Amino acid sequence: MPGRDPSDRNYLSSILIQEIFLTWDHEDLSMRAKAARMLVVLLCKHEFDIRYQKLEDKLYIAQLYFPLVGQMLDEMPVFYNLGSSEKREVLITILQIIRNLDDTSLIKAWQQSIARTRLFFKLLEECLIHFEHRKPDDSMLMGSSSRSPLGDKPFPSKYSDRLSPAINHYLLEAARQEVGPQGTPENGYLWQRVNSQLSSPSQPYSLREALAQAQSSRIGASTLALRESLHPILRQKLELWEENLSAAVSLQVLEIIEKFSGAVASHTIATDYGKLDCITSIFMIVFSHNQPLAFWKALFPVFNSVFELHGATLMARENDRFLKQIAFHLLRLAVFRNVNVRKRAVIGLQILVRSSFSYFMQTSRLRVVLTITLSELMSEVQVTHMKSDGTLEESGEACRLRKSLEEMADESESFNIFEEFGLPEKPLVASNEQSPEHCCTWSEVKVLSDSLLLALDASLEHALLASVMTLDRYSAAESFYKLAMAFAPVPDLHIMWLLHLCDAHQEMQSWAEAAQCAVAVAGVVMQALVFRNDGVWSSDHVCALRKICPMVSGEISSEASAAEVEGYGASKLTVDSAVKYLQLANKLFSQAELHHFCASILELVIPVYKSRRAYGQLAKCHTMLTNIYESILEQESSPIPFADATYYRVGFYGEKFGKLNRKEYVYREARDVRLGDIMEKLSHIYESRLDGTTLHVIPDSRQVKADELQAEACYLQITAVDPVMEDEDLGSRRERIFSLSTGSVRARVFDRFLFDTPFTKNGKTQGGLEDQWKRRSVLQTEGSFPALVNRLEVMKSESLEFSPVENAIGMIETRTAALRNELEEPRSSEGDQLPRLQSLQRILQGSVAVQVNSGVLSVCTAFLSGEPATRLRSQELQQLIAALLEFMAVCKRAIRVHFRLIGDEDQEFHTQLVNGFQSLTAELSHYIPAILSEL
Repeated sequence: MPGRDPSDRNYLSSILIQEIFLTWDHEDLSMRAKAARMLVVLLCKHEFDIRYQKLEDKLYIAQLYFPLVGQMLDEMPVFYNLGSSEKREVLITILQIIRNLDDTSLIKAWQQSIARTRLFFKLLEECLIHFEHRKPDDSMLMGSSSRSPLGDKPFPSKYSDRLSPAINHYLLEAARQEVGPQGTPENGYLWQRVNSQLSSPSQPYSLREALAQAQSSRIGASTLALRESLHPILRQKLELWEENLSAAVSLQVLEIIEKFSGAVASHTIATDYGKLDCITSIFMIVFSHNQPLAFWKALFPVFNSVFELHGATLMARENDRFLKQIAFHLLRLAVFRNVNVRKRAVIGLQILVRSSFSYFMQTSRLRVVLTITLSELMSEVQVTHMKSDGTLEESGEACRLRKSLEEMADESESFNIFEEFGLPEKPLVASNEQSPEHCCTWSEVKVLSDSLLLALDASLEHALLASVMTLDRYSAAESFYKLAMAFAPVPDLHIMWLLHLCDAHQEMQSWAEAAQCAVAVAGVVMQALVFRNDGVWSSDHVCALRKICPMVSGEISSEASAAEVEGYGASKLTVDSAVKYLQLANKLFSQAELHHFCASILELVIPVYKSRRAYGQLAKCHTMLTNIYESILEQESSPIPFADATYYRVGFYGEKFGKLNRKEYVYREARDVRLGDIMEKLSHIYESRLDGTTLHVIPDSRQVKADELQAEACYLQITAVDPVMEDEDLGSRRERIFSLSTGSVRARVFDRFLFDTPFTKNGKTQGGLEDQWKRRSVLQTEGSFPALVNRLEVMKSESLEFSPVENAIGMIETRTAALRNELEEPRSSEGDQLPRLQSLQRILQGSVAVQVNSGVLSVCTAFLSGEPATRLRSQELQQLIAALLEFMAVCKRAIRVHFRLIGDEDQEFHTQLVNGFQSLTAELSHYIPAILSEL
């Protein structure tokens, strides 16, 4: 062969290349097809020619035909104008040329210009697309995806059908000279068993012979007819051959990418070093298309090598789209049924974590990307499936994804996989020489894995509740809340689920909870603006907002900046959007009559209008503030203490309750909801969900011994509870009837609740005053009300016990405090310091009227006479007498004040009060002789 020196050029090959290329641009489509077939046949002859099997001969032939690739890059429209069959034949010849080419020639081709290098890899992309192997039963979980460029196209024909009769004829001739080694599938035991079925004249032994015969007899006029004409064994062999062809093409492209990555690292070629779009485009095509298992096995060592060399560039903001696509497809691979593919997907995720920490010293932005892609994957993966009994359960896809995410943080298992797959033993140990303390550890991977598992669990729980959401509004709200918290690293997704939760609360007319959702949304926006110094607010304003909604925390602010990922992020968070949600919160709080919150919210809106000099809006705000403060004054001056809600403790006991079993919650209900109402509501909800299991409601507040309950039944214990004020003395013996009516209306944020349970030492619930004990239970919830949900779990429970005499003293002190409050508290909006007459009359009538003063007398009878008096300690006796004397003194003072307030119409009532007081004093003097001198 002339021209052995690679620098020499064979003039015949140059003419051939020129003529073939011109023919590809010919108007006659049949001429184009012939030119493409001719080149394929020619390269096949070179490949199978026994004279040219040495490596230097193959290199020479590749260099001989390589100018064809350069000419193609110069005239790309010629390639795009070819038909699909011709494109495939041209691409396979290009790959054959590059396969035998030396690295020096390749690098020289990449040194000419950035645009030319980009076109070279565009041809490789076309190879991956046109030689993708898709099985008829492929689904997203088996390798395709709606993300794939071909995802919405019809199922393509197979490669054997695309090859021309000329190629099949040549392959047939070459196959007749092949002699397979002993033990191969073609002449081994498997084929010997079916040899009798394949030896008939109508069914040739060789697959190539069968294809050639089918096409020559025009059976292959249609794809289906061609396949159906083959014996099942040959059909299976054809499927394997097609898959191997696809794998060979993909592996060839992967080899080129590895060489290109090394050349980029040495900066010896012309490419876009800022984005490395040649590498990213190939990886995106690879991950988004079906690939055989052989390719997945070879991919991840190369993937790891590329990220070790170029991780900083590939994970930079300029490559957001690439990183997001890769993260999505790695999570998609983590759902595959094939264990080998799933394990490699886990390795790919760990490589991303290592690169993120190695180059950026943190994984917050990667967590944002993975959270976004997981959210998108959840819309494509069926996370539930229906059981035979009609109920839903977790699907196999969700189970596999969960297992992959757990394996992602499993250090011991990962080391075994790394060694098995030929990767470095510790690919996650990424340290920085300048900052050795910043080292990626398995604890960071565990945090990331847990975050993704939280999002998966929230999505799964939401899907499982789909059938009962309209019935069980509490669970539906909690489901939206868990989704909002799970996707909190991404402000857009966090806000989306918070707004869904807000809508759900408005449907339930839970105005305070809906308002809290709007405040939380505004908080996310405000934090992002403060973090960027882009707005009129400061950290003080965020702290003020946090007093309304404690869920507004500082953790999200840093994440908001990191979430600028292809359509997601802080760029959508503006001052106007924050004002919009603050105004919505103001409206909802007004409907809930929580006017103190409305005032705080308007104080946050006013600075925005001041900065814009929007005087009309400022006037509206101040008018609204006037109305709000007037409403607060009206609540404070009302004779009936204002209550914005009622609260109930609900305990769940029974295996059928699942995760709720043996847990206690505090429910926040509208102020007109009574104990019977919530009992009926919860019974209706859970009777329909327990599949015929008997549901009992425990009618009292005694301590439940769960182990003594019937195992096959379920129990609800529902108890009314009172919120505890911040400065309230929980150890006080006083009754709490008037505790919430004292003082002005404050910010009603409660996280502690209590209820009193009467009991006796002999086991009875009720007894005489001398036997009546009281247990005060104090509950601490996991958050404060009003919250984003209607119920909060009880995280801590404590109890205090009061003896009978302490109960009696507490009862008397309670009445004394109520009277003193009426005498000393200024209540009139006109500035009059005198108490209201009606309120004073009501309390006096309950204290000294003749018909009701048996309460105080009964205390004296129980503890100051007979045997009980001898059992009292001297300190208890003194405290009881002191309480009685103080009570009578305050009553005397109140009667005098009452006389100054009344008119003629109330003289008779005043006389009754005086007579009652004198009668009570006379009765008490039998037990406390000193009372006459004291009064």
